[in-house]
Amino acid sequence: MPPSDDPGTDVPEPEEAPIDVVATVGALDPTVMLLREFLHRSGAIRAIAAVELEDDMAIVDVGRLLPVEVTIGARIVHLPHALQLDAAVLMVPEVKQLPAFDVDPSTGEVSSPLGGLEHYAIAVRQLAQILGESNVAIASWETTTEDVPLSITARATEDVLVLSIGEEDFEMEPGWPVDTRATDQE
Repeated sequence: MPPSDDPGTDVPEPEEAPIDVVATVGALDPTVMLLREFLHRSGAIRAIAAVELEDDMAIVDVGRLLPVEVTIGARIVHLPHALQLDAAVLMVPEVKQLPAFDVDPSTGEVSSPLGGLEHYAIAVRQLAQILGESNVAIASWETTTEDVPLSITARATEDVLVLSIGEEDFEMEPGWPVDTRATDQE
């Protein structure tokens, strides 16, 4: 192939480091199981946890029909999505699948089944609380607008949730939503 007149086209792209496929991530196995079960029960397209370790941060990323990706520092490993792990099972928040929401990223408007957004917000807050400490939980769902997911982010130690519609973030009021399920059952 003759050299190109464009000097930038002859420069080889840097190679990415190979990603190891592993059968366990040790102490993070329960987190993998929790996120995977949350993803399946809720119908989410992605569930992520940022977990503080003794000397580093770990990102556990569970996507629908994708390998589980775990990043600790600069190291990235994959686990097969359906791999059975030998770990203690953490309590999974009560969550059910809902139809895709209608969203408007420019205004932050979400149309959903009555109470649907609140249902997912409570579940993600509980997910963050199960992860504990200052850990973070993020879950994303498909919407009726292609390539514009709806995501909810919660930190165990904070009372404010962040709702994301596509690339737009909306910080919700502290305490929203109020979980009235326990009082409704009394």
